[in-house]
Amino acid sequence: MTLSGGALVGRASETARIRPFVRNPGEGGHVLIVTGSPGIGKSALVDSEVGELREAGVRVLRAEGSETERELAFAGLHQLLRPVLAQAPVLPQRQSDALLGAFGMSDTPAEPDQLILRIAVLGLLAHVARSRPVLIVVDDAQWLDQDTVDVLAFVARRLEGERIALLGLVRADAPLPAFARSCPVLDLGPLDADAAGRLLDAQPRRPSGPLRARILQEAEGNPLALIEFARSEPGQAPWPVEPLPLADRLEQRFAARLAGLPGATRQALLLAATDPGAVSGVAPQVWRPAEQAGLIEVRDTAVRFCHPLIRSAVYHAAPPTQRRAAHRRCAAALREAPDRRVWHLAAAGTGPDESVAREMERTARRTGRRGGLVSAALALQRAAELTPDRRERARRLVLAARLAAPTGQTAWVEELTDRVRTLCDDPVLLAHAALCRGQALALTPRRAAAYPLLTRTARDLAPHDPGDALQALAAAALICYYGGDAGQRDELRRDFFRLAAAIGPRPEPDLASLWIRTGTDPSADRAALLAGVRRLAALDTAGPELTAATATLAWLLDENALAVGLFDTVGGSPAAPSPLPDGLRCVEGWACLEYGRWAHARAVAAAAARAAAQSDPPYTAAAPPALDAAVLALRGETGPARAAARQALDLVAARENRFVTVRARWALGLAAWADGDHEGAYDQFRAMFTADGDEVHYHVSRYGLGDLAAAAVRIGRPESARRIVDRLAERTAGSSPRQRAQLARARALLADGEEAGHHFRAALGEPGAQERPFSHAQVQLEYGEWLRRRLRSGRARPLLAAALETFVRLGAEPWAGRARAELRAAGIRQSPGGRDRLPALTPQQKQIVSLAARGLTNREIGERLQLSPRTVGSHLYRSFPKLGVTARSQLRDVIDGRRTPPGLFALVDAGAGEDSGDGPQQHPV
Repeated sequence: MTLSGGALVGRASETARIRPFVRNPGEGGHVLIVTGSPGIGKSALVDSEVGELREAGVRVLRAEGSETERELAFAGLHQLLRPVLAQAPVLPQRQSDALLGAFGMSDTPAEPDQLILRIAVLGLLAHVARSRPVLIVVDDAQWLDQDTVDVLAFVARRLEGERIALLGLVRADAPLPAFARSCPVLDLGPLDADAAGRLLDAQPRRPSGPLRARILQEAEGNPLALIEFARSEPGQAPWPVEPLPLADRLEQRFAARLAGLPGATRQALLLAATDPGAVSGVAPQVWRPAEQAGLIEVRDTAVRFCHPLIRSAVYHAAPPTQRRAAHRRCAAALREAPDRRVWHLAAAGTGPDESVAREMERTARRTGRRGGLVSAALALQRAAELTPDRRERARRLVLAARLAAPTGQTAWVEELTDRVRTLCDDPVLLAHAALCRGQALALTPRRAAAYPLLTRTARDLAPHDPGDALQALAAAALICYYGGDAGQRDELRRDFFRLAAAIGPRPEPDLASLWIRTGTDPSADRAALLAGVRRLAALDTAGPELTAATATLAWLLDENALAVGLFDTVGGSPAAPSPLPDGLRCVEGWACLEYGRWAHARAVAAAAARAAAQSDPPYTAAAPPALDAAVLALRGETGPARAAARQALDLVAARENRFVTVRARWALGLAAWADGDHEGAYDQFRAMFTADGDEVHYHVSRYGLGDLAAAAVRIGRPESARRIVDRLAERTAGSSPRQRAQLARARALLADGEEAGHHFRAALGEPGAQERPFSHAQVQLEYGEWLRRRLRSGRARPLLAAALETFVRLGAEPWAGRARAELRAAGIRQSPGGRDRLPALTPQQKQIVSLAARGLTNREIGERLQLSPRTVGSHLYRSFPKLGVTARSQLRDVIDGRRTPPGLFALVDAGAGEDSGDGPQQHPV
């Protein structure tokens, strides 16, 4: 599906595959089949490419299969050839008569000869193609009449050498027609979360709050479902056990298909639409009419609707009394699932019910403990709807807002807190509502308004609830950290210490106080902060939220091993990252990047992007591409890295979020460095600091000192970097080992004479090198270069070899190439055991092996090279014996001839000069 401007959403790889086929018929192959489920966007994809072809000189002939014309002989062929039938007389008389006779347009009474007819169709198409290329597009090919299918199958096998291409669109659940067999197939899957969110945002009625999340969940990436759900009448989102409504026209269309089903089948469908888990007692024969109608699929006892829209149509086509009865039946069938049961009880009711409300609040507590914040908040909101007492209703709405605040659904939180203000005038309850509102606004473009709201709320709550008063300041500290403004940071610290003095001693360890102090200045009193973090990490009763928050604090303090270990205990798989609020989700990814787990960092970025697509507004979407850009740049994939970094910068202005801005600038600098553009790298690293030489962001800018110094030296402008290093030296020297190592590296690169060696050794001597492998290898490489240029090759070699090993292991190819060049200059020659085997591969196999060595999947490689995943797998299967490997994990060691079998070493010729050694040495490469 497309945005209002006509741009196709989320189909970049598919467009790249279909465009050359469509634009140059016959050059990119002659037949291509596009498959996908109904509403997935097959026609939109083709239309986006076919629309301008007529102006480009391509003749487009189009037909559309129809269920109503499936039994009419040659109905599809007539539709296809009608625009060019006037040219039929150029054919030999017998062919022309056969062609026109098939359509009843000839006086020839005899039945047309099928072979002559097929030759006539091919001849007519070839004649048209002599003047300009011809593209045949057949939509809904699964409904073509059989005679047309047979003719197209004949034509498709005889297109070699012709400027003719055939593009067929077929539903995924239908068998391929004869002309489509043994042809390339482009299968359209659902949109990813980011594309689905962008498509939803482009609709005239942009859904927000829980409704947005529900649409994204129920549409399952189907573009038609996303658009149709967004077109329904605006209002409160249905509760979780009630399917989303459809526009009247669609509901009536599906209702017509239901009308012909037996009554028992319609009742069973309503039960399945209400809750698929409550249909176990339905007899198989009851489902059969619905299966034959193409509404559902039944496998064993599981019932699945064939399209997301069908479930909604079935549910909303039933009268309210029948729907309530279905909910009562589901509640009776789900006694072993109390949380789902209470939802059905609530949906079956017709008014307030305190007993159901209490049960719903208990469900919210259980769901919240499992980490389901959205579901728990919805349960509390529903409990409030069922509550007769106004103040009790307000209390439950505040609890709902508190759970909804971290989910990114800002409009929803504002709606909940607005309702609290209409229900009561209790100042404490209203202050708690204000806290929830401020927390929700903290990571939106309106955070400038959230900051004073939170600081004011902290003062209001201090006499009544000191813990929540600190929570308000902690949310303000989050704004402060992402904003990165040192002046605001100093102001907040003064507010905190005044509030802390008024509140008095707090139980240790106090998470809110630790977060405020660490988020505003990780270098101030670092030892005490770290001790508090370690006490939090040692708590046996810490749940996933507290553990993830503690990991974040450890990351801020540069205790990366502790941070990654804590994230591992709660994160599960990369696809299900730690239970942080959406705005902080990428912290785990940054920790993994620094720790050398780059694949995991990219997985976290992808998961964070999916979560950002569901936020409202999707403001946190800026952080994931900045993280992804950094990993891509380090791997040498500089084009995608720059695109991702610029996307991050487009999503957030520098004054809005200095954290993301500085991170994106760093990624752009790395990409420029990887491309050998040292001037461009300097410009990006310099942008991490103000014109006066201060940090743009009071914390993360410091991590660019070493890279800024390296780029400044390369372009002959060391003084510009030295001024910044000297200005920030006092702030950095007493901080974490990581920051001290950065400062020492920068000073080493900028120093003259033997002073540089002293600083290099200081940088390498800081503890925790295993927590930051890439940064440590950078210093090893630069120190090795410095030693070699001073003719100390013997001392340089181990440093360069260690750096190379790290870069190769991480996949930092540009830096690995630099380390290899330095090793060669230092006298290391590769042993025969490590000879390059890549010449044995074809050019395409080399491309595939290179991408696979970077960690790309077969599907990702196929998208880049416009190949099917199966073709990619076949090339890899044939490449493995040539390379002498048996597993995909070994490919990285083979690239560029780096594979060294166990026990083989590269011989090293001693270089001349100090510390070079007396003769040949051996070093593992």
